[in-house]
Amino acid sequence: MGPRAVVIGPPGAGKTTIGQLLAQRLDVPFRDTDDDIVRTAGRPIADIFANDGEPAFRAMEEDAVAAGLREHDGVLALGGGSVLSERTRERLAGHPVVFLSVGLAEGARRVGLSTARPLLAGVNPRATFKALLDARLPIYRSVAAVEIVTDHVAATEVVEQVVAALSVRNTPSS
Repeated sequence: MGPRAVVIGPPGAGKTTIGQLLAQRLDVPFRDTDDDIVRTAGRPIADIFANDGEPAFRAMEEDAVAAGLREHDGVLALGGGSVLSERTRERLAGHPVVFLSVGLAEGARRVGLSTARPLLAGVNPRATFKALLDARLPIYRSVAAVEIVTDHVAATEVVEQVVAALSVRNTPSS
């Protein structure tokens, strides 16, 4: 059957928070592919990036997403960069993909531009975050069935918007 919802978006969009609340609301299990990678690798994502490099991480991520789409029937949250993989984008076709969007200022505030996020580490994390948003926004939109803006919206309200959007999407047209 596949997931009831696949949650995507940039760092700070609320994929884990919203995904967990959405799973509770739908009374289904929650799964995060970043957690799957950490469990499989036995080490944090930042360590994988530092020691093995981004390509090795992205290969693990692609495998984790494929497994999640195949095995999980609840809410599945994907890592922010997972949609960079063409194979992952192809696998997402036909799934109820929910893009949680966040603006630069709000996203930067939420992630704190910390070095715990490997792609935001560096000299100018805000500029890096802006470049990441600019590059990924069209990709997120290309695979999403639904887009929900999360800036300055309570998590519970975002969940209600997702539920409403998914029910409209799943309602047969007359």
